[in-house]
Amino acid sequence: MLLEGKRILVTGITNESSLAFPVARIAQEQGAEVVLSSFGRVMSITRRAARRLPAEPEIVELDVSNQDDLDALAERVGGRLDGAVHSIAFAPPSCLGGGFLDAPWEDVSIALQVSAYSLKALTVAALPLMPEGGSIVGFDFDSTRAFPVYDWMGVAKSALQSVARFLARDLGARKVRVNLVAAGPSRSLAARSIPGYELFEDVWNERAPLGWDTRDAEPIAKACVALLSDWFPATTGEVVHVDGGFHAIGA
Repeated sequence: MLLEGKRILVTGITNESSLAFPVARIAQEQGAEVVLSSFGRVMSITRRAARRLPAEPEIVELDVSNQDDLDALAERVGGRLDGAVHSIAFAPPSCLGGGFLDAPWEDVSIALQVSAYSLKALTVAALPLMPEGGSIVGFDFDSTRAFPVYDWMGVAKSALQSVARFLARDLGARKVRVNLVAAGPSRSLAARSIPGYELFEDVWNERAPLGWDTRDAEPIAKACVALLSDWFPATTGEVVHVDGGFHAIGA
């Protein structure tokens, strides 16, 4: 099994439609002990989703915008961590759905902090528990193009890629890898909250050489689990596209 004996922290599960849910499930199926994080009112929803995993995992409190939570993460998780999954993104409504020119900095700054800076914050918080060979994997969305309605979240995803590269640079000496999975659109709770997100679905399936099923997050989760494993020991700072090949095709 790919993750036999490994302990993995998985963030961002609110319900079974969350992109991170199949990651946690497959990680457990591949032998990992999984720890989840959640916070505030979402915690009760995360607990319900956790019961639907093969083994109900421990859940620790973590709000990545709260420094006290970040400082306490290592103590709350305890033991050792061999990997962490960053599945965290948020933007206020003004930052999505066509309001790019009007979104105020106060809202944009929230989108950038939660969706991009948090990768650095989570990584630093987890590092005290992470030995050589550890792996950080985050979820991305192709930010090389300006997609409709994605607006400041697209900018945040560009920032996320840059953060991942600099983390890969600084953590290489510790043999800790940092990579992103650029996933095609999925029918997650977060995606459904973006006005006009359905515009992606038909176009993606038409243009992706392998086709694309927005209801099937299994290929995305498998890529994430592979990057958490020891099968990519010399890969860091990379963006792995799991999008049916859409990114490679022109108009």
